[in-house]
Amino acid sequence: MSPAQLKTKIWMNTAKGAVLPLATLMVVLFMMVPVPAILLDVGFITNIMISLAVLMVALNAAKPLDFSSFPTVLLFATLLRLALNVASTRVVLVSGHEGSDAAGHVIEAFGHFLIGGDYVVGIFVFAILMIINLVVITKGAGRVSEVSARFTLDALPGKQMAIDADLNAGLLSPEEAKQRRQDVATEADFYGSMDGASKFVKGDAVAGILILVINIVGGIILGVVSHGLSMGDAAQTYVMLAIGDALVAQIPALLLSIAAAAIVTRVKAEDDLGSQITGQFGSARAWTPVAAILGFLGVLPGMPHMIVLPAAAIAGGIAWHLRKAAQTKAAEPEPVAPPPNPAQIEWTDVSDGAILGLEIGYGLIAMVDERKGAPLMARITGIRRQLSKELGFVVPMVRVKDNLALEPNQYRITIAGVVVGEDEIFPDDLLALDSGALEGTVAGRPAKDPTFGLDAVWIAPAKRSEAVVAGYTVVDPPTVVATHLNQLIAMNASEMFGLDETRKLLDNLKDAAPQLVDGLTPGMLSLAQISALCRALLAEGIALKDFRRICEAMIDAARPDMSHEQLVEAVRQRIGSLIIQGLVPVKMPLPVITLDGDLEALLAQAMRVAGDAKHPIEPALANRIIEAVIDAARPILAQARNFAIVTSPIARRALARLFKPHLPETPVLSFLEIPDGKAVEVVAVVGGESRPQPRHDPLPGREKVA
Repeated sequence: MSPAQLKTKIWMNTAKGAVLPLATLMVVLFMMVPVPAILLDVGFITNIMISLAVLMVALNAAKPLDFSSFPTVLLFATLLRLALNVASTRVVLVSGHEGSDAAGHVIEAFGHFLIGGDYVVGIFVFAILMIINLVVITKGAGRVSEVSARFTLDALPGKQMAIDADLNAGLLSPEEAKQRRQDVATEADFYGSMDGASKFVKGDAVAGILILVINIVGGIILGVVSHGLSMGDAAQTYVMLAIGDALVAQIPALLLSIAAAAIVTRVKAEDDLGSQITGQFGSARAWTPVAAILGFLGVLPGMPHMIVLPAAAIAGGIAWHLRKAAQTKAAEPEPVAPPPNPAQIEWTDVSDGAILGLEIGYGLIAMVDERKGAPLMARITGIRRQLSKELGFVVPMVRVKDNLALEPNQYRITIAGVVVGEDEIFPDDLLALDSGALEGTVAGRPAKDPTFGLDAVWIAPAKRSEAVVAGYTVVDPPTVVATHLNQLIAMNASEMFGLDETRKLLDNLKDAAPQLVDGLTPGMLSLAQISALCRALLAEGIALKDFRRICEAMIDAARPDMSHEQLVEAVRQRIGSLIIQGLVPVKMPLPVITLDGDLEALLAQAMRVAGDAKHPIEPALANRIIEAVIDAARPILAQARNFAIVTSPIARRALARLFKPHLPETPVLSFLEIPDGKAVEVVAVVGGESRPQPRHDPLPGREKVA
């Protein structure tokens, strides 16, 4: 864009912004400053022009929100009309004795042309217009606005929930859902504003009556007392001017009332009001009875045959034309879409923007069918909400779609395009889980629980009570899928966290701690470094709920010469209390399994020799450590207690990677990550000569390992 075009655009935007303030100032001047008759004529014609434009926009709107500024436009149009009434009243009372054109040619024309110069007729015409406007149109439009506002507000929570459901099902993108929410809120505001705006029209009508009475009474008194006119001449002159003034203001008011009624009674549709009405009246079955009834009336004695029979012929012609058009349209072949070009490949063919995916066989479609309640979708929504609170960031939406390549009852869970879990369920049965304390058995289809690997049986719903009595835990198919999905999302949270999520966390934190965020990035750590550190924490089961504490730890630990691994370890040591509080309550000791001092020394030597190797521990030694730790942990796992493996800082990362496939939910901590004063319970020492008794102390053996 050239400098001249840019300057022109800025000037035009400035001019557009100045129109409304200048117009408002002009309205105030009309009320306070005497204006000449020619300016009154311009004002009245402008008022009529604005009213007609508002009516046309209202009739051409496809839905009420297409004219969302209507309540404000109605306010300013009413103010303009009242200002013109005040100005014309001043002119009528001051100069009315000079003749019928004293208040301008527009008032004179309305007083003579529309009512034939008879002010008695004018009074009755004005009264009829007032009744139509005030009692019929304005009252009806106000009632519709009131009811619409009430129903819209009552339906607001349901609409918001429907938008959330569509978003979770993948039917809407986040941007579309945001726009839908904004439209719903704007719709509620619009009908609420229209409910109040209808009072403007009602008040304007009442003001019109009062202004008419003031003009008539004040004009007659001034004409007789101040200008020496007879009572009849004063009445003829001032009543004619008052009626003309009232009519020239009442007709635009009637147009605005019609526009308001058309807007609030409008039903949402793709077409404008004219096209919608024309399309709905475009049926031959509607016009054929009309033609028959009018034809019957036209042949009755005493009826105006020359009027009724042509009307019947017109209705019959319309019906014949519509029937022929329908037959022609039905005979036309439907357009056939051109076959896809096999050589053309679209981006949508090779990419899917959803990070989380749930593919289902056709036998499971009923679980996501909205007509049947979509039980699985409701559970997925609850899972996303709960996990988002636990992990500290918004879990992406789950894209649910059918896959004909799967077996009918099979489902598959994908994260970032990688299949992380799949199994088979039976939507008409229930899954009875072996809780380990059965008092009997129940017949069914043997299976394995996909989440915990427990022995299970698929049973008919009629056997539910029998299974519960036998000691089984019975769950329905949607719960099976939802629990499996919940576990896989929690285990793979780091795969769903990226630069965009990092930026959103920082933006949210900046509102509460702007100096903290400014000190962290981009000067100390880049967005990519912060994102990588957060992914490393999530990969080891550390949530980002207290993101402020984590950012403070980053600032405290970051050094220019640090590698990524060193930064992660340093941050973990500073947020040790956050890690511990997710394992045991504050007043309870932390059960730990530690390594013998000689084994710790051997591992430390291996770390120094291997350097940055991914698996620095010799395979045979690694297998013996894994077997020993699993044997030591077996009693704790049987009691369903949380525990941690504690080792030296230099060996922590390697051991965490070593135990991840075998004990995925067991954290591996370094001595420096356990806060001072936190009691621990040493349940086993791996590699030692004997197994110690449980002890409660800040951290046994810390000095020995260091």
